[in-house]
Amino acid sequence: MTTTRLLLKNMVFYGYHGVTAGEQQLGQKIEVDVELYTDLTLAGKNDVLAQTINYSEVYTLVKKIVETEQFRLIEALGTAILNRIRDTYNINRITVRVRKPQPPVGGLLETVEFEISDSR
Repeated sequence: MTTTRLLLKNMVFYGYHGVTAGEQQLGQKIEVDVELYTDLTLAGKNDVLAQTINYSEVYTLVKKIVETEQFRLIEALGTAILNRIRDTYNINRITVRVRKPQPPVGGLLETVEFEISDSR
């Protein structure tokens, strides 16, 4: 079986995720990457949308989770994204990365990132 990868990289949303009251009330920018591994060679061969994973739908699903739900931890947010995508699409492996570019740590830090992967 051939494995292909579909990558949605650096999707940017605004969400209210965090432990602090400021994060929960003011919100912040949240960045998400999603890597989907499955056999999409038929789509490549036939050029038919129904034979692939519609990345626009994946984007909309992630956007809905980040912008309408609220989590204290990026670990919970990333896990929720992974579970919803895995339950919606027939994939062999998925990796989700969630980043906070400006986490409230009291000092200089480029980003904090959580990554979770799952294989069937």
